[in-house]
Amino acid sequence: HFYHFRCRILAILHMYLLKLDAIDSTNSYLRQLSKNEACKNWTVVSAEHQTEGRGQKGATWESERSKNLMGSALIKLDGFYAKDHLALNWAVSLGIFKALEGYDIPKLRIKWPNDIMSGGRKLGGILIENNLVSDQINQCIVGFGINVNQDGFSKELPLAVSMLQITGNKNDKDKLLDNVIKSMQIEFEQIHTGKYHLLKQSYESQLYRKDRPAMFKEPEGKPFLGMIRGVTDRGLLILEKENHKQYHYDFKEIIYL
Repeated sequence: HFYHFRCRILAILHMYLLKLDAIDSTNSYLRQLSKNEACKNWTVVSAEHQTEGRGQKGATWESERSKNLMGSALIKLDGFYAKDHLALNWAVSLGIFKALEGYDIPKLRIKWPNDIMSGGRKLGGILIENNLVSDQINQCIVGFGINVNQDGFSKELPLAVSMLQITGNKNDKDKLLDNVIKSMQIEFEQIHTGKYHLLKQSYESQLYRKDRPAMFKEPEGKPFLGMIRGVTDRGLLILEKENHKQYHYDFKEIIYL
């Protein structure tokens, strides 16, 4: 039994890495690559520079050449129903969060839906693109950007921060990539065994501003005091207002102040 378990762990911790100098977007490159040839599970593309890095809902991702970790991973799924797609976000967010826990980053949290934060500053972001076949997702491409060794950001990104700025230490991006992929693979074991509820519980426990009074604003409304209580099974943010009633918000329907 021990031998079988050890083989299982060794089988998890692998990747097929393609390192590029410059590319428009690692997600786009990997998606096209997977269309043209049979990519293996956990094929990972990293780039020193992205000209068209993307974030959630069309947002752009800014990065100085060779300073930060930018990559995408192709993850194959078997018998995974599209209705459970939120579990992918939970697994990816937790994977990156737990990898960064080993770097002495204070107040590390996941800002719903999947930004990685240190206090009120943004350290990293995630973009997941799913490939559907009928009612199942047979593979996803997980794009991730982590600010590693950049020592300053433009005024257009007042909340951006890097590991270097937080800790004062430069970090080996290759080692960090290895840690991120290994950590994600461990979280994806919960996907393969159908333990989505455990992923959701872990994800909620690390949410930025959870159970703490903070100011929020609806796009056309006035600021209000509220507390994040978790997420619904549909992935909506649960906010409790001062009237003790809970309200649900989709992405871009609530602004953190």
